[in-house]
Amino acid sequence: MKQHDAMYIDGSWRPAEGSGTIEVVNPADGQVFATVPAGSAQDVDAAVRAARAALPGWAATPPRERAARLAALRDQLAARAEEIAETVTAELGSPPALSTTVHAGLPLAVCGSYAELAGTYSFEEKIGNSTVLHEPVGVVGAITPWNYPLHQVVAKVAPALAAGCTVVLKPAEDTPLVAQLFAECVDAARIPAGVFNLVTGLGPVAGQALAEHEGVDLVSFTGSTAVGKRIGALAGAAVKRVALELGGKSANVILPSADLPRAVAVGVANVMANSGQTCSAWTRMLVHQDRYAEAVELATAAAAKYVPGERVGPLVSAKQRDRVRGYIEQGIAEGARVVAGGPQAPAGTGYYITPTVFADVTPEMTIAQEEIFGPVLSILKYEDEDDAARIANDTVYGLAGAVWAGDDAEAVAFARRLDTGQVDINGGRFNPLAPFGGYKQSGVGRELGPHGLTEYLQTKSLQF
Repeated sequence: MKQHDAMYIDGSWRPAEGSGTIEVVNPADGQVFATVPAGSAQDVDAAVRAARAALPGWAATPPRERAARLAALRDQLAARAEEIAETVTAELGSPPALSTTVHAGLPLAVCGSYAELAGTYSFEEKIGNSTVLHEPVGVVGAITPWNYPLHQVVAKVAPALAAGCTVVLKPAEDTPLVAQLFAECVDAARIPAGVFNLVTGLGPVAGQALAEHEGVDLVSFTGSTAVGKRIGALAGAAVKRVALELGGKSANVILPSADLPRAVAVGVANVMANSGQTCSAWTRMLVHQDRYAEAVELATAAAAKYVPGERVGPLVSAKQRDRVRGYIEQGIAEGARVVAGGPQAPAGTGYYITPTVFADVTPEMTIAQEEIFGPVLSILKYEDEDDAARIANDTVYGLAGAVWAGDDAEAVAFARRLDTGQVDINGGRFNPLAPFGGYKQSGVGRELGPHGLTEYLQTKSLQF
């Protein structure tokens, strides 16, 4: 049992104000293996005050010096990559290979990109007789989710620090340990005291205190749309900025000219990655009616390769497992046909769900409208491209998606019709420099690359 009893505030580890703790559970076996402090509003206040005190000095630090500290942070994360991967596997249940390549590897690329960008970004520009300054927005309250626990931290903290902001981080209570490792790396990278602060705690307590705090200038939140609406309301009452990356119900549109076996195989893999706990997962596969039966057969065979405990890990908690199982049962009740998996639990311990594929799904069904956040795929048929575009856009979400066609030009033409923030064309690779964020109720603002940096800047013009 690992017992953590401190939070990182103002450059040092200090005990929490209260005595409450949060138990960290290994979802592969359901056993508690660590505890962290349950921070209070008083802990949040101390962290925000430290961030405000550090703000003038960090904002005035030349961008190239900020870039050097971010490069040092990237090096510290790289040096502890193996430990980071092991920690994510323990607290999230991610298979070791995924923990190494994605959970530990992707944050290195993102942090490195901001180390480079901080040294090259133009924080001033001339427009006519004006000099336009791009200045840090101030103190950032960052609230991160459990599904990509280090990537989401780095995707907020790195651009905020590059912009000259200071940060208070409240990580998800299910996966707080990797955030503590991150704080240790910040300290080893010699980032000045107060520039980054960590408060572990529960969302309704520490998270709400951070969103409401008058000393926070911007709240950056990734998580459910319901909580995002709550944070937006709290921030709106104080007229403070928000950046919200929320839910998704992304469509994988396979046009008749596409390489169907490849499109289906990649689509199934996308849904099963991270046990389906990805907001941008292509959880709706749209196939032309003439090729629908073939697509269902291919998806059924592909899903059988994702064995729980091997290629697919557990869900993060018993609550999440039960939630996903409830959606599967609801899909069956509404008339969808299970062609792989189902609500039955796989053998063994842990919070596992059998990867599930539904056929005969219609657009109005719950499983085609709501974010399930588990390894569950719905396959829908369409009549023509107009019908496909209508179905793809017929949800409250608009985060990501994919289009497959015989050539890129045809796929791009269709992608332009989608109301979503990011579309992969014929299996295009994830780009950590491209803006990531959603339309509609999938969020406000963008993360990653230069667009992610601008979220943490405000603009001042000087007229001559």
